[in-house]
Amino acid sequence: MTQVTYAGFWIRTGAAIIDSILLLLVILPAVAAIYDISIVSALFVSGGLSGALLNYLFPAVAIMLFWIYKSATPGKLLTHTTIVDANTGEKPTPKQFLIRYVGYYLAMLPLFLGIIWVGVDKRKQGWHDKLAQTVVIKSPASK
Repeated sequence: MTQVTYAGFWIRTGAAIIDSILLLLVILPAVAAIYDISIVSALFVSGGLSGALLNYLFPAVAIMLFWIYKSATPGKLLTHTTIVDANTGEKPTPKQFLIRYVGYYLAMLPLFLGIIWVGVDKRKQGWHDKLAQTVVIKSPASK
């Protein structure tokens, strides 16, 4: 892999915040429409099949599709970062992306230690990155 600049903790946190806001902008109106309530009330709805689909399945599918087609989420695109294979620097496989997604949950279980790990790792890898053998780099055009 040629010289790369790894994306650190704060830029990745910024990308995650952007992604969370964008997901809320899509999910809250949908929940409000399904339950026939105000958008403010939709913040507190989490039950039922539709709640599970909107809170878990929709974000998972959306994130995986962005990763597969763009190697980044909208937040990563806006922060000019991208996910690449840690060994080759090429686009990761769908299997790597799936492992990475599941790895997020494992990385968050012990008090978010696996996410915070990005701040101390020499290649800025969280546990989810290590499991999937991926790294997040600053896009070549943004250097």
